[in-house]
Amino acid sequence: MTFVVQKCAKNLHNLLEFLLGVSDNEVLQSLLHDQACNSIQLSSELVNKLLHKFKDDWKSALGAFRWAGSRSSYKHTPEAYDMLVDILGRMKQMDKMKALLEEMNQYHLVTLNTVAKVMRRFAGAGKWEDAVRTFDELGTFGLEKNTESMNLLLDTLCKENKVQQAREIFLELKSHISPDAYTFNIFIHGWCKVKRVDEAYWTIEEMKGHGCRPGVISYSTIIQFYCRQNNFGKVYELLDEMQAQGCPPNVVTFTTILCSMAKSGEFEEAWHLVDRMKLAGCKPDTLFYNSLIYTLGRAGYVQEAVHIFEVEMPRTGANPNTSTYNSVIGIFCHHGQEQVALNVLNDMEESGLCKPDVQTYYPLLKACFKTGKTDSCLSKLLDDMVNKHHLSLDISAYSLLIHGLCRANKCEWAYTLFEEMIGQEITPRYHTCCLLLDEVKQKNMYAAAERIEDLMKKL
Repeated sequence: MTFVVQKCAKNLHNLLEFLLGVSDNEVLQSLLHDQACNSIQLSSELVNKLLHKFKDDWKSALGAFRWAGSRSSYKHTPEAYDMLVDILGRMKQMDKMKALLEEMNQYHLVTLNTVAKVMRRFAGAGKWEDAVRTFDELGTFGLEKNTESMNLLLDTLCKENKVQQAREIFLELKSHISPDAYTFNIFIHGWCKVKRVDEAYWTIEEMKGHGCRPGVISYSTIIQFYCRQNNFGKVYELLDEMQAQGCPPNVVTFTTILCSMAKSGEFEEAWHLVDRMKLAGCKPDTLFYNSLIYTLGRAGYVQEAVHIFEVEMPRTGANPNTSTYNSVIGIFCHHGQEQVALNVLNDMEESGLCKPDVQTYYPLLKACFKTGKTDSCLSKLLDDMVNKHHLSLDISAYSLLIHGLCRANKCEWAYTLFEEMIGQEITPRYHTCCLLLDEVKQKNMYAAAERIEDLMKKL
Protein backbone atom coordinates (compact mmCIF):
# COMPACT_ATOMS: atom_id res chain seq x y z
CA MET A 1 0.00 0.00 0.00
CA THR A 2 1.36 3.40 -1.03
CA PHE A 3 2.09 6.17 1.46
CA VAL A 4 -0.64 8.37 -0.09
CA VAL A 5 -3.28 5.64 0.30
CA GLN A 6 -2.17 5.02 3.89
CA LYS A 7 -2.43 8.72 4.74
CA CYS A 8 -5.89 9.06 3.12
CA ALA A 9 -7.09 5.92 4.89
CA LYS A 10 -5.89 7.27 8.22
CA ASN A 11 -7.69 10.62 7.71
CA LEU A 12 -10.94 8.85 6.85
CA HIS A 13 -10.45 6.41 9.70
CA ASN A 14 -10.02 9.25 12.20
CA LEU A 15 -13.25 10.91 11.07
CA LEU A 16 -15.18 7.64 11.19
CA GLU A 17 -13.83 6.95 14.68
CA PHE A 18 -15.16 10.36 15.72
CA LEU A 19 -18.58 9.43 14.28
CA LEU A 20 -18.68 6.07 16.07
CA GLY A 21 -22.19 5.17 17.23
CA VAL A 22 -24.18 7.38 14.85
CA SER A 23 -26.43 5.95 12.11
CA ASP A 24 -25.13 4.93 8.70
CA ASN A 25 -27.03 7.86 7.14
CA GLU A 26 -25.38 10.30 9.57
CA VAL A 27 -21.99 8.86 8.64
CA LEU A 28 -22.86 9.35 4.96
CA GLN A 29 -23.98 12.97 5.47
CA SER A 30 -20.89 13.83 7.55
CA LEU A 31 -18.58 12.48 4.86
CA LEU A 32 -20.50 14.25 2.09
CA HIS A 33 -20.06 17.60 3.86
CA ASP A 34 -16.41 17.12 4.84
CA GLN A 35 -14.24 19.10 2.42
CA ALA A 36 -11.02 17.27 3.29
CA CYS A 37 -12.61 13.86 2.69
CA ASN A 38 -14.11 14.91 -0.62
CA SER A 39 -10.70 16.03 -1.88
CA ILE A 40 -9.32 12.50 -1.45
CA GLN A 41 -8.71 10.52 -4.63
CA LEU A 42 -10.61 7.28 -4.06
CA SER A 43 -9.36 3.88 -5.18
CA SER A 44 -10.59 0.32 -4.70
CA GLU A 45 -7.58 -0.29 -2.45
CA LEU A 46 -8.55 2.58 -0.16
CA VAL A 47 -12.23 1.59 0.02
CA ASN A 48 -11.35 -2.06 0.75
CA LYS A 49 -9.02 -0.93 3.52
CA LEU A 50 -11.80 1.16 5.08
CA LEU A 51 -14.29 -1.71 4.91
CA HIS A 52 -11.76 -4.05 6.50
CA LYS A 53 -11.01 -1.51 9.23
CA PHE A 54 -14.70 -1.16 10.11
CA LYS A 55 -15.71 -4.78 9.64
CA ASP A 56 -17.12 -4.80 13.19
CA ASP A 57 -18.99 -1.49 12.80
CA TRP A 58 -21.58 -1.94 10.07
CA LYS A 59 -22.91 1.64 10.34
CA SER A 60 -19.53 3.20 9.59
CA ALA A 61 -18.84 0.60 6.89
CA LEU A 62 -22.20 1.15 5.16
CA GLY A 63 -22.02 4.95 5.46
CA ALA A 64 -18.48 5.02 4.03
CA PHE A 65 -19.51 2.61 1.24
CA ARG A 66 -22.46 4.82 0.25
CA TRP A 67 -20.28 7.93 0.36
CA ALA A 68 -17.63 6.33 -1.86
CA GLY A 69 -20.34 5.19 -4.29
CA SER A 70 -21.64 8.76 -4.59
CA ARG A 71 -18.29 9.99 -5.92
CA SER A 72 -18.38 10.41 -9.70
CA SER A 73 -14.72 9.44 -10.07
CA TYR A 74 -15.14 6.08 -8.33
CA LYS A 75 -17.10 2.89 -9.04
CA HIS A 76 -17.46 0.07 -6.51
CA THR A 77 -15.78 -3.21 -7.36
CA PRO A 78 -17.49 -6.61 -6.90
CA GLU A 79 -14.97 -7.26 -4.10
CA ALA A 80 -16.14 -4.17 -2.17
CA TYR A 81 -19.77 -5.26 -2.52
CA ASP A 82 -18.91 -8.76 -1.31
CA MET A 83 -17.04 -7.34 1.69
CA LEU A 84 -20.03 -5.22 2.71
CA VAL A 85 -22.45 -8.13 2.19
CA ASP A 86 -20.31 -10.15 4.60
CA ILE A 87 -20.10 -7.31 7.16
CA LEU A 88 -23.87 -6.75 7.18
CA GLY A 89 -24.55 -10.48 7.43
CA ARG A 90 -22.06 -11.01 10.23
CA MET A 91 -23.60 -8.13 12.19
CA LYS A 92 -27.08 -9.69 11.68
CA GLN A 93 -28.34 -6.81 9.49
CA MET A 94 -30.24 -9.21 7.25
CA ASP A 95 -32.66 -6.75 5.64
CA LYS A 96 -29.80 -4.46 4.66
CA MET A 97 -27.81 -7.42 3.37
CA LYS A 98 -30.76 -8.51 1.18
CA ALA A 99 -31.21 -4.95 -0.13
CA LEU A 100 -27.52 -4.81 -1.06
CA LEU A 101 -27.82 -8.19 -2.80
CA GLU A 102 -30.71 -6.83 -4.90
CA GLU A 103 -28.62 -3.77 -5.76
CA MET A 104 -25.74 -6.00 -6.83
CA ASN A 105 -28.11 -8.03 -8.99
CA GLN A 106 -29.17 -4.88 -10.86
CA TYR A 107 -25.53 -4.35 -11.83
CA HIS A 108 -25.00 -8.08 -12.58
CA LEU A 109 -22.35 -8.31 -9.84
CA VAL A 110 -23.68 -11.34 -7.94
CA THR A 111 -21.29 -14.30 -8.12
CA LEU A 112 -21.32 -17.71 -6.50
CA ASN A 113 -18.90 -16.26 -3.93
CA THR A 114 -21.51 -13.60 -3.06
CA VAL A 115 -24.24 -16.21 -2.70
CA ALA A 116 -21.97 -18.36 -0.53
CA LYS A 117 -21.46 -15.44 1.87
CA VAL A 118 -25.20 -14.70 1.97
CA MET A 119 -26.14 -18.33 2.66
CA ARG A 120 -23.50 -18.69 5.38
CA ARG A 121 -24.63 -15.51 7.11
CA PHE A 122 -28.29 -16.53 6.99
CA ALA A 123 -27.47 -19.95 8.42
CA GLY A 124 -25.19 -18.40 11.06
CA ALA A 125 -28.06 -16.15 12.17
CA GLY A 126 -30.34 -19.16 12.61
CA LYS A 127 -32.23 -18.41 9.37
CA TRP A 128 -31.35 -21.60 7.51
CA GLU A 129 -34.63 -21.50 5.56
CA ASP A 130 -33.50 -18.17 4.06
CA ALA A 131 -30.22 -19.80 3.07
CA VAL A 132 -32.19 -22.49 1.21
CA ARG A 133 -34.41 -19.81 -0.37
CA THR A 134 -31.29 -18.01 -1.64
CA PHE A 135 -30.17 -21.25 -3.29
CA ASP A 136 -33.62 -21.68 -4.85
CA GLU A 137 -33.34 -18.16 -6.34
CA LEU A 138 -29.97 -18.76 -8.00
CA GLY A 139 -31.54 -18.44 -11.44
CA THR A 140 -32.61 -14.83 -10.73
CA PHE A 141 -28.91 -14.00 -10.24
CA GLY A 142 -27.95 -15.65 -13.50
CA LEU A 143 -26.34 -18.56 -11.65
CA GLU A 144 -26.76 -22.31 -12.05
CA LYS A 145 -27.98 -24.96 -9.67
CA ASN A 146 -25.21 -27.48 -10.09
CA THR A 147 -22.95 -29.70 -8.00
CA GLU A 148 -20.77 -26.77 -6.90
CA SER A 149 -23.65 -24.57 -5.74
CA MET A 150 -25.44 -27.53 -4.11
CA ASN A 151 -22.27 -28.37 -2.18
CA LEU A 152 -22.06 -24.77 -0.96
CA LEU A 153 -25.59 -24.99 0.46
CA LEU A 154 -25.05 -28.41 2.04
CA ASP A 155 -21.74 -27.32 3.57
CA THR A 156 -23.36 -24.16 4.94
CA LEU A 157 -26.14 -26.14 6.63
CA CYS A 158 -23.85 -28.86 7.99
CA LYS A 159 -21.47 -26.33 9.51
CA GLU A 160 -24.44 -24.90 11.44
CA ASN A 161 -25.41 -28.41 12.65
CA LYS A 162 -28.43 -28.59 10.32
CA VAL A 163 -27.25 -31.93 8.97
CA GLN A 164 -30.67 -33.58 8.94
CA GLN A 165 -32.13 -30.66 6.97
CA ALA A 166 -29.17 -30.80 4.57
CA ARG A 167 -29.79 -34.52 4.11
CA GLU A 168 -33.46 -33.96 3.21
CA ILE A 169 -32.53 -31.26 0.68
CA PHE A 170 -29.90 -33.54 -0.83
CA LEU A 171 -32.47 -36.33 -1.31
CA GLU A 172 -34.63 -33.86 -3.26
CA LEU A 173 -31.78 -32.57 -5.40
CA LYS A 174 -29.76 -35.70 -6.17
CA SER A 175 -32.13 -36.86 -8.93
CA HIS A 176 -31.13 -33.90 -11.13
CA ILE A 177 -27.83 -32.74 -9.58
CA SER A 178 -25.06 -35.34 -9.42
CA PRO A 179 -23.14 -35.52 -6.12
CA ASP A 180 -19.36 -35.82 -6.08
CA ALA A 181 -16.86 -37.01 -3.46
CA TYR A 182 -16.90 -33.57 -1.84
CA THR A 183 -20.69 -33.83 -1.35
CA PHE A 184 -20.30 -36.98 0.73
CA ASN A 185 -17.29 -35.61 2.63
CA ILE A 186 -19.49 -32.65 3.65
CA PHE A 187 -21.97 -35.10 5.19
CA ILE A 188 -19.25 -37.19 6.86
CA HIS A 189 -17.93 -34.02 8.51
CA GLY A 190 -21.47 -32.91 9.40
CA TRP A 191 -22.48 -36.18 11.02
CA CYS A 192 -19.25 -36.27 13.03
CA LYS A 193 -19.85 -32.67 14.10
CA VAL A 194 -23.25 -33.59 15.58
CA LYS A 195 -21.74 -36.78 17.07
CA ARG A 196 -23.67 -39.21 14.88
CA VAL A 197 -20.69 -41.23 13.75
CA ASP A 198 -22.79 -44.23 12.63
CA GLU A 199 -24.32 -42.03 9.91
CA ALA A 200 -20.79 -40.97 8.92
CA TYR A 201 -19.87 -44.64 8.38
CA TRP A 202 -23.12 -45.15 6.46
CA THR A 203 -22.25 -42.16 4.26
CA ILE A 204 -18.96 -43.82 3.31
CA GLU A 205 -20.93 -46.84 2.07
CA GLU A 206 -23.39 -44.58 0.23
CA MET A 207 -20.44 -42.81 -1.32
CA LYS A 208 -19.16 -46.10 -2.75
CA GLY A 209 -22.65 -46.82 -4.12
CA HIS A 210 -22.51 -43.60 -6.13
CA GLY A 211 -19.17 -44.57 -7.65
CA CYS A 212 -17.18 -42.14 -5.49
CA ARG A 213 -14.17 -43.66 -3.77
CA PRO A 214 -13.69 -42.60 -0.13
CA GLY A 215 -10.39 -40.79 0.21
CA VAL A 216 -8.01 -39.82 2.97
CA ILE A 217 -10.23 -36.87 3.91
CA SER A 218 -13.27 -39.15 4.30
CA TYR A 219 -11.55 -41.46 6.79
CA SER A 220 -9.49 -38.74 8.47
CA THR A 221 -12.67 -36.84 9.36
CA ILE A 222 -13.95 -39.84 11.34
CA ILE A 223 -10.47 -40.28 12.85
CA GLN A 224 -10.68 -36.66 14.06
CA PHE A 225 -14.01 -37.49 15.72
CA TYR A 226 -12.48 -40.42 17.63
CA CYS A 227 -9.44 -38.30 18.52
CA ARG A 228 -11.74 -35.76 20.18
CA GLN A 229 -13.26 -38.67 22.14
CA ASN A 230 -9.74 -39.91 23.08
CA ASN A 231 -10.80 -43.26 21.59
CA PHE A 232 -7.46 -44.22 20.08
CA GLY A 233 -8.49 -47.87 19.77
CA LYS A 234 -11.03 -46.84 17.12
CA VAL A 235 -8.39 -44.60 15.54
CA TYR A 236 -6.09 -47.59 15.05
CA GLU A 237 -8.98 -49.63 13.60
CA LEU A 238 -9.61 -46.92 11.02
CA LEU A 239 -5.91 -46.69 10.16
CA ASP A 240 -5.96 -50.44 9.46
CA GLU A 241 -9.12 -50.08 7.35
CA MET A 242 -7.55 -47.28 5.32
CA GLN A 243 -4.59 -49.53 4.50
CA ALA A 244 -6.92 -52.42 3.61
CA GLN A 245 -8.98 -50.18 1.31
CA GLY A 246 -5.86 -49.02 -0.55
CA CYS A 247 -6.20 -45.55 0.92
CA PRO A 248 -3.15 -45.18 3.18
CA PRO A 249 -3.21 -42.34 5.73
CA ASN A 250 -1.08 -39.34 4.91
CA VAL A 251 1.15 -37.15 7.05
CA VAL A 252 -1.76 -34.81 7.87
CA THR A 253 -3.73 -37.75 9.31
CA PHE A 254 -0.82 -38.80 11.50
CA THR A 255 -0.15 -35.21 12.62
CA THR A 256 -3.80 -34.87 13.70
CA ILE A 257 -3.55 -38.08 15.74
CA LEU A 258 -0.22 -37.02 17.25
CA CYS A 259 -1.58 -33.65 18.40
CA SER A 260 -4.64 -35.33 19.95
CA MET A 261 -2.48 -37.85 21.79
CA ALA A 262 -0.31 -35.04 23.13
CA LYS A 263 -3.37 -33.06 24.24
CA SER A 264 -4.72 -36.06 26.16
CA GLY A 265 -1.32 -36.82 27.73
CA GLU A 266 -0.77 -40.06 25.77
CA PHE A 267 2.92 -39.33 25.28
CA GLU A 268 4.06 -42.96 25.00
CA GLU A 269 1.40 -43.62 22.36
CA ALA A 270 2.54 -40.53 20.47
CA TRP A 271 6.12 -41.82 20.43
CA HIS A 272 4.99 -45.24 19.10
CA LEU A 273 2.91 -43.53 16.41
CA VAL A 274 6.16 -42.69 14.61
CA ASP A 275 6.87 -46.41 14.11
CA ARG A 276 3.36 -46.99 12.82
CA MET A 277 3.79 -44.10 10.42
CA LYS A 278 6.99 -45.61 9.03
CA LEU A 279 5.30 -49.00 8.58
CA ALA A 280 2.55 -47.27 6.59
CA GLY A 281 5.22 -45.87 4.27
CA CYS A 282 4.33 -42.32 5.22
CA LYS A 283 7.22 -39.87 5.30
CA PRO A 284 7.10 -37.32 8.16
CA ASP A 285 7.24 -33.67 7.18
CA THR A 286 8.33 -30.57 9.09
CA LEU A 287 4.88 -29.99 10.59
CA PHE A 288 4.75 -33.55 11.93
CA TYR A 289 8.24 -33.27 13.41
CA ASN A 290 7.33 -29.91 14.99
CA SER A 291 4.34 -31.51 16.70
CA LEU A 292 6.46 -34.47 17.82
CA ILE A 293 9.25 -32.28 19.23
CA TYR A 294 6.71 -30.15 21.10
CA THR A 295 4.98 -33.29 22.44
CA LEU A 296 8.23 -34.90 23.62
CA GLY A 297 9.32 -31.65 25.23
CA ARG A 298 6.05 -31.36 27.17
CA ALA A 299 6.51 -34.94 28.39
CA GLY A 300 10.05 -34.20 29.58
CA TYR A 301 11.73 -36.36 26.93
CA VAL A 302 14.41 -33.79 26.15
CA GLN A 303 16.98 -36.19 24.66
CA GLU A 304 14.37 -37.76 22.38
CA ALA A 305 13.20 -34.32 21.21
CA VAL A 306 16.78 -33.25 20.49
CA HIS A 307 17.41 -36.54 18.64
CA ILE A 308 14.45 -35.81 16.34
CA PHE A 309 15.77 -32.29 15.73
CA GLU A 310 19.45 -33.12 15.25
CA VAL A 311 19.29 -36.60 13.67
CA GLU A 312 15.88 -37.60 12.29
CA MET A 313 15.00 -34.35 10.54
CA PRO A 314 18.32 -34.06 8.64
CA ARG A 315 18.18 -37.79 7.80
CA THR A 316 14.72 -37.53 6.21
CA GLY A 317 15.42 -34.20 4.52
CA ALA A 318 12.82 -32.25 6.53
CA ASN A 319 14.15 -28.73 6.98
CA PRO A 320 13.40 -27.09 10.33
CA ASN A 321 11.36 -23.89 10.25
CA THR A 322 10.88 -21.11 12.79
CA SER A 323 8.34 -23.18 14.77
CA THR A 324 10.85 -26.06 15.02
CA TYR A 325 13.55 -23.83 16.45
CA ASN A 326 11.05 -22.13 18.77
CA SER A 327 10.04 -25.49 20.26
CA VAL A 328 13.64 -26.61 20.77
CA ILE A 329 14.64 -23.27 22.33
CA GLY A 330 11.58 -23.44 24.58
CA ILE A 331 12.43 -26.98 25.71
CA PHE A 332 16.01 -26.07 26.67
CA CYS A 333 14.91 -22.92 28.51
CA HIS A 334 12.21 -24.83 30.39
CA HIS A 335 14.80 -27.33 31.59
CA GLY A 336 17.29 -24.68 32.70
CA GLN A 337 19.69 -25.00 29.76
CA GLU A 338 19.64 -21.36 28.66
CA GLN A 339 23.12 -21.39 27.11
CA VAL A 340 22.22 -24.38 24.93
CA ALA A 341 19.06 -22.51 23.90
CA LEU A 342 21.18 -19.51 22.89
CA ASN A 343 23.42 -21.83 20.86
CA VAL A 344 20.34 -23.12 19.03
CA LEU A 345 19.34 -19.51 18.30
CA ASN A 346 22.81 -18.86 16.86
CA ASP A 347 22.51 -22.01 14.71
CA MET A 348 19.14 -20.77 13.49
CA GLU A 349 20.59 -17.41 12.48
CA GLU A 350 23.52 -19.04 10.68
CA SER A 351 21.47 -21.73 8.91
CA GLY A 352 19.71 -19.27 6.60
CA LEU A 353 16.69 -21.62 6.58
CA CYS A 354 14.45 -19.29 8.56
CA LYS A 355 14.45 -16.21 10.77
CA PRO A 356 13.52 -15.78 14.43
CA ASP A 357 10.19 -14.20 15.32
CA VAL A 358 8.99 -12.62 18.58
CA GLN A 359 7.91 -16.05 19.89
CA THR A 360 11.50 -17.30 19.48
CA TYR A 361 12.60 -14.86 22.15
CA TYR A 362 9.81 -15.40 24.72
CA PRO A 363 11.47 -18.33 26.56
CA LEU A 364 14.87 -16.61 26.39
CA LEU A 365 13.47 -13.41 27.90
CA LYS A 366 11.75 -15.43 30.63
CA ALA A 367 15.03 -17.23 31.30
CA CYS A 368 16.79 -13.88 31.86
CA PHE A 369 14.37 -13.01 34.65
CA LYS A 370 14.46 -16.54 36.06
CA THR A 371 18.26 -16.52 36.31
CA GLY A 372 18.51 -12.87 37.36
CA LYS A 373 20.47 -11.89 34.22
CA THR A 374 18.49 -8.72 33.59
CA ASP A 375 21.40 -6.51 32.61
CA SER A 376 23.73 -7.53 29.79
CA CYS A 377 21.86 -10.66 28.67
CA LEU A 378 18.41 -9.02 28.50
CA SER A 379 19.79 -5.90 26.82
CA LYS A 380 21.58 -8.03 24.20
CA LEU A 381 18.43 -10.02 23.42
CA LEU A 382 16.29 -6.90 23.05
CA ASP A 383 18.93 -5.24 20.88
CA ASP A 384 19.06 -8.30 18.61
CA MET A 385 15.28 -8.44 18.36
CA VAL A 386 14.85 -4.81 17.36
CA ASN A 387 18.06 -3.89 15.53
CA LYS A 388 19.34 -7.18 14.15
CA HIS A 389 16.08 -8.90 13.20
CA HIS A 390 13.83 -5.81 12.97
CA LEU A 391 11.11 -7.39 15.12
CA SER A 392 8.32 -5.34 16.66
CA LEU A 393 7.39 -6.18 20.22
CA ASP A 394 3.74 -7.17 20.67
CA ILE A 395 1.52 -6.80 23.74
CA SER A 396 2.63 -10.19 25.11
CA ALA A 397 6.32 -9.27 24.82
CA TYR A 398 5.82 -5.87 26.44
CA SER A 399 3.75 -7.39 29.25
CA LEU A 400 6.36 -10.09 29.89
CA LEU A 401 9.16 -7.50 30.04
CA ILE A 402 7.32 -4.99 32.22
CA HIS A 403 6.23 -7.65 34.70
CA GLY A 404 9.70 -9.20 34.80
CA LEU A 405 11.46 -5.86 35.27
CA CYS A 406 9.07 -4.84 38.04
CA ARG A 407 9.79 -8.07 39.90
CA ALA A 408 13.53 -7.46 39.34
CA ASN A 409 13.20 -4.01 40.98
CA LYS A 410 13.92 -2.20 37.70
CA CYS A 411 10.73 -0.18 37.40
CA GLU A 412 12.47 2.77 35.64
CA TRP A 413 13.30 0.47 32.73
CA ALA A 414 9.81 -1.04 32.93
CA TYR A 415 8.24 2.41 32.70
CA THR A 416 10.40 3.29 29.68
CA LEU A 417 9.04 0.21 27.92
CA PHE A 418 5.52 1.16 29.03
CA GLU A 419 5.87 4.57 27.35
CA GLU A 420 7.33 2.91 24.25
CA MET A 421 4.36 0.55 24.18
CA ILE A 422 1.87 3.43 24.27
CA GLY A 423 3.86 5.22 21.57
CA GLN A 424 3.35 2.12 19.39
CA GLU A 425 -0.43 2.46 19.96
CA ILE A 426 -0.51 -0.82 21.89
CA THR A 427 -3.01 -0.67 24.75
CA PRO A 428 -1.51 -2.16 27.92
CA ARG A 429 -3.40 -4.73 29.96
CA TYR A 430 -5.08 -3.47 33.13
CA HIS A 431 -3.11 -5.89 35.32
CA THR A 432 0.16 -4.57 33.84
CA CYS A 433 -0.88 -1.00 34.68
CA CYS A 434 -1.73 -1.97 38.27
CA LEU A 435 1.60 -3.71 38.81
CA LEU A 436 3.65 -0.88 37.31
CA LEU A 437 1.64 1.76 39.19
CA ASP A 438 2.46 0.13 42.54
CA GLU A 439 6.15 0.00 41.63
CA VAL A 440 6.49 3.62 40.46
CA LYS A 441 4.67 4.86 43.57
CA GLN A 442 7.17 3.03 45.75
CA LYS A 443 9.96 4.78 43.81
CA ASN A 444 8.22 8.18 44.21
CA MET A 445 7.89 8.52 40.42
CA TYR A 446 4.86 10.82 40.74
CA ALA A 447 4.64 11.96 37.11
CA ALA A 448 4.77 8.35 35.92
CA ALA A 449 2.09 7.35 38.44
CA GLU A 450 -0.20 10.14 37.25
CA ARG A 451 0.33 9.13 33.62
CA ILE A 452 -0.53 5.49 34.37
CA GLU A 453 -3.62 6.46 36.39
CA ASP A 454 -4.89 8.68 33.56
CA LEU A 455 -4.47 5.83 31.10
CA MET A 456 -6.23 3.34 33.40
CA LYS A 457 -9.32 5.57 33.47
CA LYS A 458 -9.64 5.07 29.70
CA LEU A 459 -9.31 1.28 29.80
